[in-house]
Amino acid sequence: MTETVDRARTGWSFAADDGPKVHVIHENPEWFPPFEAAFRAAGVPLQEVLLLGGSLDLDAEPAPGVYWSRLSASAHTRGNGRTKEFTRALFAWLEGWGRRVVGGSHVIELEVSKVAQHALLRRHGLDVPRTLAVFGREDLSSRARELAPPFITKHNQGGKGLGVRRFDTHEEFDAHIASPEFEEPADGITLLQEFLRSAEPFITRAEFVGGRFVYAVRVDTSAGSFELCPADVCEVPSAPAFSLREEITAGHPLVRRYEELLRESGIEIAGIEFLETADGRTVTYDINTNTNYNPAVEAVAPVSGPGAIARYLGELLQAETAR
Repeated sequence: MTETVDRARTGWSFAADDGPKVHVIHENPEWFPPFEAAFRAAGVPLQEVLLLGGSLDLDAEPAPGVYWSRLSASAHTRGNGRTKEFTRALFAWLEGWGRRVVGGSHVIELEVSKVAQHALLRRHGLDVPRTLAVFGREDLSSRARELAPPFITKHNQGGKGLGVRRFDTHEEFDAHIASPEFEEPADGITLLQEFLRSAEPFITRAEFVGGRFVYAVRVDTSAGSFELCPADVCEVPSAPAFSLREEITAGHPLVRRYEELLRESGIEIAGIEFLETADGRTVTYDINTNTNYNPAVEAVAPVSGPGAIARYLGELLQAETAR
C-alpha cells in the first residue's frame, strides 16, 4: 500500500477522491502519534479525523475504506462533551451505508457505560465487583449503606480512573456528596462499588487486537493512585508504573475466556482489566475499547500494540478494497 497520512481537523469530509484509507475517528491528538508512526511503518494509508465538529450529507455515500473509532469515555474531561453524540451520528450513517467500522455503534455504547461493561462481564460468567448504579444524587447516601466500608465511587462514563474515590466510612461519604468537591458524572450515573483488596499492589490489563491477545501489562498501584492511563502523555510523578507481565500468555485460561467474550460481542480492539484479590478472587472490572499503550512496555514487548493495530486494519482495508 502507498504510505499516506491525511488529516481532516476542520471542515472534514469523506469524499472518495484519492482511494480507500483507514479513517481514524477521535478527539484527542495527544494520543495519536504512536498510531500514526505504526501506520507509516506498515505503509497503511490513513486519514485522521478529529471529530470536534463538521457536518454530514446523509444522502451521500461515504468514501470506501475502513473506519476505526477512537472515541474515549473521558472526552468530556477535555472539553469535548459532544463528541460522543457526534460519533453516534457518524457511525449510524457509515453503518447504514454498509461501511466496515471497527469499534462501531454497539462498541461505542460499551465504551461510555461501565454499567454495560459490568453486564457483559457478568453475562459471560466472570467475577465482577459488587456494584450499585445510582441515578442522580438523592439516593446516594441510602444506597451506600448497602456496601460495607471501605467502598469506592466511579462515574459510569469515566476513563483513566478519573472521579474514582475511596471512602472508609459512610459519614465521610455523606460529607463528600454534600460538599462542592462532589463531581457530577457526565451522564448523571454514579457507581458505588465494593473495595477490592489486592493480594499484591498491582492490577493487570490484557490487550487484544483483532480479538486476539497481544500482551498483558502490570500496573503498579502501590502509590494508591486510580490514574491508570497508560499513555506517555498521562504520566505524572505519582502515576503508577507499567511493566510487561510475561507470565500471562495467550494460553492463559482467563485470556481464552476474554477472547471468547470479545469474539461473541464483536469487539475487535480492547484492553480488559482485572485484579487478583487477597481472598483469592480474580475480578474483572473494566473493558477499554479505546486502548492506549505505554512506551516503557512497548519497548520490551515481543509485539507492538499500535503495530498490531496497523497490520490488522491494513488487512481489513485490503479485504475491503478487493471486495
